[in-house]
Amino acid sequence: MTDSTPGSAVPARPGGSFTLAGREVARVGYGTMQLPRVSAPDAARRLLRRACELGVNHFDTADFYGGGTANRCLAEALGSEDDVVVVTKVGARPAERGPLPMIPAQRPEQLRAQVHANLRSLKVERLDVVNMRRIAPGSFPLLPSQMVRFDDQIAEMVALRDEGLIGHIGLSTVSAAELRAALPAGIATVQNRYSLTARGHEPVLDIARAEGISWAPYFPLGGAFPGAAKVTHEPVVQRVAREVGASPAQVGLAWLLHHAPNVLLIPGTASITHLEQNIAAGSVELSADQVARLDAIKPASGVRGALNRLRRP
Repeated sequence: MTDSTPGSAVPARPGGSFTLAGREVARVGYGTMQLPRVSAPDAARRLLRRACELGVNHFDTADFYGGGTANRCLAEALGSEDDVVVVTKVGARPAERGPLPMIPAQRPEQLRAQVHANLRSLKVERLDVVNMRRIAPGSFPLLPSQMVRFDDQIAEMVALRDEGLIGHIGLSTVSAAELRAALPAGIATVQNRYSLTARGHEPVLDIARAEGISWAPYFPLGGAFPGAAKVTHEPVVQRVAREVGASPAQVGLAWLLHHAPNVLLIPGTASITHLEQNIAAGSVELSADQVARLDAIKPASGVRGALNRLRRP
C-alpha cells in the first residue's frame, strides 16, 4: 500500500503516524527481539526490508538481543534509510542461567557501557532514542549493587544526551511517580507492559498521553508468563475478530491503537507472513460498540504471582 498522492511512492504508515523524537513514525512498528531466531542473515535482512516496504519506519531493539545480532541486522539492512527511527534500550543484560531471560544492569556506568555497545553494533555515532529500563527496588529481587536511585540514572542519561551519544531519552517499566519526576529531563517515549488484559499501568499511560509522549507497550497481547491472561483467549476478542474478519491477535493490537492516540506498537516476529499480519492490524476498524465491549473485559491480575513463582529456586 502506498500514499494516495499522485506520483508518490512513499508507503502509507500502518496504523497512521505519531511524532517520536521529532519525526513522524508509523504507529505499527517492529520489535527485533525475535530477529536472532531467523536462521540466515539474508532472511533477517529480507524481513526488515519487507517491514520498510509496508511503511514501517520505527524499530525497537537492544544490543543484548542475540548478543548484538539484531542490531547488526538492522545496521546492514536499513543503514541507508534516513527515515527510520531506531529505539534501543539499556538497563538489563542477558542472563546466563535461570528462569528469566535478563538480569538487571542498573548502575550508571552500566547504562553508559550499554549505550556504547549499541553504538558499536548499530554502527552509528548517535542513537536516535534510548529507553532506560528501570528496575525499582522492591519490584524485583535486586543485589545491593543494583539498587540505584532513579535520579542518578536520569542524570546519566541526560549526560549521555548532552555528550551527543543519544538523541532522545525514553523510559521503560516506570511508575507514574517516576515518569512525573523525569518529565523535566525531556522524555520522548515510555515502554511499559500493557495490553487489553493487563492495564495496571493506565495511570502512566494517562501522563504520557497528556504530555504528548509516545507509549510503546510490550507484551501487547498478554500471556508473557505462566498464568498471565492472553488477549487472544478472551471470548469477546474472538467474537469481535469474527465480526470484523480479522484474527484475535489483530483485534488485540487494533484495540491498543484505538485506546490512545499516542500508542506505538512494536510486535516482533521471525516470520514475514506474521509480520504482514501484524502490520495489517493497523487497518482493522473497530466500531464504538466493539471498542466498548472490549473495554469492558476485566483486566487480569495474576502476573505478579506468576513472576514470583518464576523467581523461586
